[in-house]
Amino acid sequence: MSGLSDREKAFENKFALDLELKFKALARRNKLAGLWAAGLLGKTDAEAYAKEVVVADFEEAGDEDVFRKLRSDLDAAGVSISDQDIRSKMLELLAQAVDQIENQ
Repeated sequence: MSGLSDREKAFENKFALDLELKFKALARRNKLAGLWAAGLLGKTDAEAYAKEVVVADFEEAGDEDVFRKLRSDLDAAGVSISDQDIRSKMLELLAQAVDQIENQ
């Protein structure tokens, strides 16, 4: 019985670790997306803008809140970029974020 309990505990620990990695990767992706967009927007304080993007992710589950923040700010600044390009960049930056976290 102890073997089954140990195995269950190992799965629980792996699940918790995977959730932690996902949270860190998404937060890092959002920061990277904010830094990327800050460059397009000509922001002088890119770090502050990146923090705004990270905070925007707490509005709702999923990526749409971050996408809407970026889309809205880029539109307001007159930056011409497609929805697909923003979403592609978010995917690219997620892969970069995961790589950064795994290689720390």
